[in-house]
Amino acid sequence: MLYRLLFILILVIQTASARSQEQLHGSALHPFGRYWRTGDQLELTGPASHFGFRMTGTEFKLYAFSRGTHDYLQVEVDGEYRGELIIQDSVHAANTFRTGSPGPHTIWVYRETEAIAGPVIIQTITGTGLHALQRPDAPLIEFIGNSITCGAAADSSKYPCRSGGYFDHSNAYYAYGPRVARALKANYILSSVSGIGIYRNWNSDGPTMPQVYASADFRDNTDRPWDFTAYHPRVVSIALGTNDLSHGDGHTPRQPFDSNTFINAYVKFIGVVKSHYPHARIALLSSPMVRDNDRILLQSCLSSVKSRVDALYPLDKPVALHFFKPMVAGGCGGHPSVEDHGLLAGELLPFFRGLLRSSE
Repeated sequence: MLYRLLFILILVIQTASARSQEQLHGSALHPFGRYWRTGDQLELTGPASHFGFRMTGTEFKLYAFSRGTHDYLQVEVDGEYRGELIIQDSVHAANTFRTGSPGPHTIWVYRETEAIAGPVIIQTITGTGLHALQRPDAPLIEFIGNSITCGAAADSSKYPCRSGGYFDHSNAYYAYGPRVARALKANYILSSVSGIGIYRNWNSDGPTMPQVYASADFRDNTDRPWDFTAYHPRVVSIALGTNDLSHGDGHTPRQPFDSNTFINAYVKFIGVVKSHYPHARIALLSSPMVRDNDRILLQSCLSSVKSRVDALYPLDKPVALHFFKPMVAGGCGGHPSVEDHGLLAGELLPFFRGLLRSSE
C-alpha cells in the first residue's frame, strides 16, 4: 500500500512539473494579419499582426527575435492593454511578461511595427495552462494604407522625436484602424507600409502598394506569396495618396504629381482588391496630413476614382468616400500622434459603423 501511495505521489509530482513546463511553438499559434510560417516558427510580418492564447499562472515567457536590430510587441491581457516587449536580434531570447495575478488569462500579442523592419520570429511560448486561441468570429475590416495606417511616427513615449530609430516611434495597436475595429467589435488587418503610394512612393518610383500587396511581407519580387483565401473582409478601406502627392526629400529628382496616372493606378488596384474579395465593400479615405490645394486635389482624384469604379462595377455596392477634417498632426515628422489617432478613430467610427451595417 505504501509503495502504491509513493507511486501515485511521484505521478502527481511529474504531472505538475510537466504542466509547469508547458509550451507552445510558433507553429501551434493561430495568427491574424499578415504572417509567414517557417518550420516550428511563426513570422509576424504585417503591422498589428497578432496571436492569442489562454494561460494560468502569473507570467509567461516568449522566445522570439527580430530580423532588424530590435522590434516591439504589444501585449493585451484580458482585453486591457498592458505594455510592450522589446524583441532583440539575438536568437531564442527569453522575454518574460508578468500578468500580476494567477489567472486564468486571455493574452493577445500584437506586432507594434511594420513589414519593412523585417519580420518578428516567434519561436516558443512557455507557461502554465497554455492554449492557442483563434480570433473570435466577427466582421473583418482590412485597412490598406501608408505610414498613417501603420501608426508610424505616432509614439514618442519611448524616445522623443528626432531620437531613436524610425520604428521606435511606431504604435500599430493605437492606430486609427485597430481603434475603430475594437470599438465596433470587429476583426482587422493592417495591410500598410510607410512611405508607400498608389503610383509612386514618398521618395521613389516604387515598389508601390499594387506591386507589393500580393506578398506576405509587402516586398517586391518575394518568394512569399500571400494567401488571399485566408480571410474574407466585409470592408476594405484604402487610404493612399499622401506619398504620391509628396515632394520627397527635396533632393531626389521628382516629376509633378500626375492626376491621370494616379486615378488610373487607383482604379486598377481596386480591381485587384475586388478580384480577391468580390463581396467586400470598398471605402476610400483621404489624408489628414495633406493640406491646402493638395487636399482639394486629392479629394477630387478620389471622387473620380469612385465614379469610375462605380461605373465599371454597376452591380456592386458603390465605393464609399470619407474625407478627413484638416488636422495639425502632433506626432513625429508631421504624422498623427497616438492622441491624434484617437481623434481620427472617433471621426471614422460612424462611417465604418454604417459600412458594416450596409454590408450585412
